[in-house]
Amino acid sequence: MHPKALLDACAELVKLTLKFDHPADSIVSRYFRDNRTLGPRERATLAETVYTVLRNKLRFDHFAPSGSGPKERRLAILGFHGPRDFLKSALSDQEKNWLDQCDAVKTEDLMERHRHNLPEWLVQPLKDQLGAEFWPLVEAMNQPAPLDLRVNTLNDKRPDVQKELTAAGIKSQATPYSPWGLRLADKPMLTKVDVFARGAIEVQDEGSQLLALLLDAKRGEMVVDFCAGAGGKTLAIGATMRNTGRLYAFDTSAHRLDALKPRLARSKLSNVHPAAIAHERDERIKRLAGKIDRVIVDAPCSGLGTLRRNPDLKWRQSPQSVEELAAKQAAILQSAARLLKPGGRLLYATCSILPQENEAIAQAFGEANKEFTPLPVGEILSNLKVEAAASLCSGGESGQQYLRLWPHRHATDGFFAAAWVKN
Repeated sequence: MHPKALLDACAELVKLTLKFDHPADSIVSRYFRDNRTLGPRERATLAETVYTVLRNKLRFDHFAPSGSGPKERRLAILGFHGPRDFLKSALSDQEKNWLDQCDAVKTEDLMERHRHNLPEWLVQPLKDQLGAEFWPLVEAMNQPAPLDLRVNTLNDKRPDVQKELTAAGIKSQATPYSPWGLRLADKPMLTKVDVFARGAIEVQDEGSQLLALLLDAKRGEMVVDFCAGAGGKTLAIGATMRNTGRLYAFDTSAHRLDALKPRLARSKLSNVHPAAIAHERDERIKRLAGKIDRVIVDAPCSGLGTLRRNPDLKWRQSPQSVEELAAKQAAILQSAARLLKPGGRLLYATCSILPQENEAIAQAFGEANKEFTPLPVGEILSNLKVEAAASLCSGGESGQQYLRLWPHRHATDGFFAAAWVKN
């Protein structure tokens, strides 16, 4: 595509995304469906330009008024993903001069808000938690996430899969914490690789893999993934159960569960039973009360731990939405807890980095449900032979009560998990 046409397309997609009426990834996907002639490189340029604009929105908004032309074009120029000489071949002399001036501005000379690129309501809660680590977190959040894979251990072993990927020209390294994970250096077209087609790998962040590991589901058990979504953790749990027992994948969105079907077929799992439910008090849930060995509640949350992948979330969430989500999280956890039999394990998790959605929910649940005894997550992970398990945890007298993953510390998405056993 000609540089000018590609820049125009970037500007158009930036304009659509900044309406914030739908998630950025769905807007980008729809744009690609509507423009099927776009090649892989053009798609990569478009997508990464949009995400760069979203990550740096406050800084780019600060620079944009000194430029000329439509604002979405100016933002697309600032965030353009590609060689500078290619971009400049699409610009007027005035635009080139303006871009050079913007490039010459040193980050350290900018105001705080133009450096962290976060909404003000989010800044203080993060500073309160992290102190001097706030800026390393900001830096990590403003970088694209790596691509992590989970090896389907039902039929394959990580070293063997790694060799297959290497033979296919795909470099990877073992993830430091998850025993199932591989981290790729690039983002290749995995769908064209045999190891993907036959179900030996799934795309899944290392942090998400650790949640499935924490549940520690055994052969022959009855297990529920209460908010299964597209089923990434469901598939990992099914493999740990060695394709035995019964694993229910519940979600209120039949559309999300539909995305699980092709993944489930590839995985060769037959113990997974997806089911759409109306709400957390659905009749299906009542019928299983007191019968389940393990339940994981990966609750609907702000998703603020995934800003490396979903930078639009910081502009689409608000204190009010977080408050509403916290009420929903508490209700879902309470309903899910009814499923467990005595001796059963309950796991509550989010991909949020806010205490309001994490520790606060776990502590309130523990106080209201004395029949559930908290389990120190650090000990569970240590018993599962996870390297440096204590460094993944926080809270409690031992500092190992909860799983607390951070992008800047662990190179994963931001995750939280708390665990209990029913007395």
